Amino acid sequence: MATVTTTPRTLTVSLTRAERVLGLLRDLEVPLSAVQGVEVVPDGLAAARGLRAPGLGLPGLRLIGTWRGRGEKTLVSVRRGRPAVRVRLTGQRFDTLLLGVDDPAAVAGALTAAR
Repeated sequence: MATVTTTPRTLTVSLTRAERVLGLLRDLEVPLSAVQGVEVVPDGLAAARGLRAPGLGLPGLRLIGTWRGRGEKTLVSVRRGRPAVRVRLTGQRFDTLLLGVDDPAAVAGALTAAR
């Protein structure tokens, strides 16, 4: 499960080894000034939109990787039945982050307060 941490200037997403390998991803660090919006979504699997390219998609179970659709690129790491946090970015490699974390409400609150 991804870990999201913030400093006064950056947002860091640390992925597990399995997420990095299966999703063909790497850890991500973006400036907090690039964060445009944050929201908690009740079902991370249902919130993923677009086509997987590249990554792992086990329908109804787990999604890890990059999802692309209509000019948008999203880093996704979510599991079945778990809420997730959606972070909208500007001027970065990914337009959106959709991450299943232990406490999405706390992550959303921390990001909102840090901006």
